[in-house]
Amino acid sequence: MQFDPHDHPHPSRRVAIYARRGMVATSQPLAAQAGLDMLRRGGNAVDAAIATAIALTVVEPTSNGIGGDAFSLVWSGGRLHGLNASGPAPRRLTIAELESRGIRDKMPEVGFAPVTVPGAPAAWAELSKRFGRLSFAALFEPAIELAQAGYPVSPVTGRAWEAAYRRYERELTGPEFSAWFSTFAPEGRAPRVGEIWRSPDHAETLRKIAESGAEAFYRGELAERIDRFSREYGGFIRLEDLAAFRPEWVDPIHVDYRGYDVWEIPPNGHGLVALMALNLLKCFDLSGRSPADRYHIEIEAIKLAFADGRHYIADPRFMSARVEDLLSEGYAEERRRLIGESAALPNPGRPQAGGTVYLCAADGEGNMVSYIQSNYQGFGSGLVVPGTGIALHNRGANFSLDSAHVNALAPGKRPYHTIIPGFLTKAGQAVGPFGVMGAFMQPQGHVQVLVNMIDLRLNPQAALDAPRWQWLEGRKVAAEYGIPPHVLESLSRRGHEMAWSADTGSFGRGQIIWRLDNGVLVGGTEPRADGQVAAW
Repeated sequence: MQFDPHDHPHPSRRVAIYARRGMVATSQPLAAQAGLDMLRRGGNAVDAAIATAIALTVVEPTSNGIGGDAFSLVWSGGRLHGLNASGPAPRRLTIAELESRGIRDKMPEVGFAPVTVPGAPAAWAELSKRFGRLSFAALFEPAIELAQAGYPVSPVTGRAWEAAYRRYERELTGPEFSAWFSTFAPEGRAPRVGEIWRSPDHAETLRKIAESGAEAFYRGELAERIDRFSREYGGFIRLEDLAAFRPEWVDPIHVDYRGYDVWEIPPNGHGLVALMALNLLKCFDLSGRSPADRYHIEIEAIKLAFADGRHYIADPRFMSARVEDLLSEGYAEERRRLIGESAALPNPGRPQAGGTVYLCAADGEGNMVSYIQSNYQGFGSGLVVPGTGIALHNRGANFSLDSAHVNALAPGKRPYHTIIPGFLTKAGQAVGPFGVMGAFMQPQGHVQVLVNMIDLRLNPQAALDAPRWQWLEGRKVAAEYGIPPHVLESLSRRGHEMAWSADTGSFGRGQIIWRLDNGVLVGGTEPRADGQVAAW
């Protein structure tokens, strides 16, 4: 595709970056530079992606960490590979056990109850083993240096850190949370923007993971420390839970959207929601409509897709509907007929049987990576394993405590997962990776940036700069201030409960790399973050 050269709606924001030999795009410049360093050392896109991901656990701990999960899509050898590195619930974590502790209606967001087995370190090792060129230990060097010597906290990360500290100061009162404060608020407060933050414990943990190929985290010293910490405070995760974990290679799922194949990781991730929405949208002419008309159709499609997603998506072993049925053209046509002139409140259909970081990387040899890892909400569970810098995520908060629900908590089961890497191909060739982090905003962000690029022909940077909307629940939709008042008024007349939101962080943070027909890479990075496209 040739993008419209005059397609940038916000001239004061960033411009698209063009390069030939390699590119890394993510939400923090120091992490992007860590990845670019691997390319300059002779590494490939996978090496760059892993180094960037490891560095992000240091420079953006407000969104991801060593104790989080990860997913990846890798284009290598002329085909797309999917990796699901999300961990299951510990064997001791059951609905009955939580009920015995007075937890009945909703999964907690902090403490040991929402802690599932972390998958990120296993993802780094697995990706490196299968596709990497540099030594595994080399990929850790930038992150270890950043953790040991310290780095200046960047603006968006600093604001998120301060917000998390204020919340945790109120809510985290037990002794099990003390290591979070000594690690992430050593001066009795969140580090300020521009202030140097160091974490020697984090550096030492990364050294152990690097030297052992991640074995220390799952079957060695670090696993034993996680086990002891959990036992001391009545937690559920144990050494055997960690030792049993292996990431899973999966077949990516896709739909055709106007001649492009859009790829996502299959459930338990909710990339399926984005694909279902695109399946509904592909029969509408979006480029020829007014912004209000276009937003209305997109919002209705997202609501229909989420109605099905929240009803059906779970660990695939427990799903009551098949992915291929939810993505079938017959089912899409049935659901598409529900999109009318007014805002609706859709229910799930019945198909016939038949707080996260995102990064992307590409090299000059044709390899491309779409990668995402997360604590789920901010710093995660509020628990840091003492002396390690390992912040345990709270992904289990997504489980339902309704035993009849498809996503009900069960030992060894993976929860409904919100982090989703995306990828585009056309005619069997790689176009490039894309992603928009942000919990339940992620499928909505995927749909909006793809419509911007494919329907409206915006370049990757302009597609990310464009103002976004976010469906919240019912008929409630939040809108960024860049959407004009008359557009909101038109949507309100259709029954949407529109409201502007100044919380730019809630609209997701994306990265895109697009390969042109001549092999040139075009990159865009999120203006709502501290991001950078590092290019070579």
